[in-house]
Amino acid sequence: MTSPTDVLAAVPYLVGFHPTASLIVIGLARSQAKMVARWGLPFPPGTLDAMSPLLGRESITEVIIVGYGPGDLVTPAVDEARRLAAKDGVRVGEALRAHEGRYWSYVCDLATCCPAEGTPYDLSSSQIAAEATVRGMVALPDREALERTLAPATGPVRMAMRRATSEAIAHFQARITAATDLNLFTEQYVSEALARVRSALETHNQGGRLTDAEAARLGLDLTVMRVRDEAWTSMNDAHAVLWKDLTRRLEPRFVPPVASLLAMAAWREGNSVQATIALERALTIDPSYSMANLLMHALQNLLSPAILRDRLPTPAELDDAMGPISALWLLPLINLLDEEDSPPALE
Repeated sequence: MTSPTDVLAAVPYLVGFHPTASLIVIGLARSQAKMVARWGLPFPPGTLDAMSPLLGRESITEVIIVGYGPGDLVTPAVDEARRLAAKDGVRVGEALRAHEGRYWSYVCDLATCCPAEGTPYDLSSSQIAAEATVRGMVALPDREALERTLAPATGPVRMAMRRATSEAIAHFQARITAATDLNLFTEQYVSEALARVRSALETHNQGGRLTDAEAARLGLDLTVMRVRDEAWTSMNDAHAVLWKDLTRRLEPRFVPPVASLLAMAAWREGNSVQATIALERALTIDPSYSMANLLMHALQNLLSPAILRDRLPTPAELDDAMGPISALWLLPLINLLDEEDSPPALE
């Protein structure tokens, strides 16, 4: 990224969409991008404070700052980012404002190259856009378009999943009603659910996709914390496809666990925007869902996923932490069974 146009061409591919009313900070170490952080504008004072520990933790030596929007919105945010970088001894390689097809540089005051009226730019003329396309990278038109990639499935897909979910619920209710020992039933159910998690991960690792019945059963399974945590501790970057698919397909009341797992997978990949959108889905449905709240706190404070990646417990450690299996493990699932979701949308 050697020119302002190259910087502006790269940003949409780094964040996944063409931003508006945003502040983007790209952190470089040894001339390589190591972090990309985005904030919507305007934001309250102190919002950028979490950036300082991130710069040190990632050994950032230079930042590129880009603000999108009118000057009265962007300039205070850029000024704050520049002050923080200076305080931490980090060089500001470029600081730009982009608005309505023109850019202005905060680090250049030469009228010959940075006129007061701004410099027109054309992203299609940058080699970066062509290279991103060759690599299969996509920049969506706006954040709303990215949100739609995680929106609930509608039409026939929703109708089919609603039927499959009703059948999975009926099957579970029949089994638990017939059980004479609820603790023993819970032990059997959790064992089967853990096997279904492993099977689902293997199916997606091999390029397959869960059937509606398999997806619906897994949606019920993952409401059980021990089962969800099995998926969490087994996480690798390839699993994002599975959790994204289930975030869209499952009935809303069963979405918080899979949306949280998607957020974890996206966060591990460095896709904090998708992680945030997934967590917003989870918390809209259940504002108290603890895993989603913890991950949102981590994202808002610019924590690195490495803090968890190297400290994930093993299945045996999960078993030790949770103690003996009891029927209480099934309460989160049982509490959801009497709830109803909104009627499915038709297309």
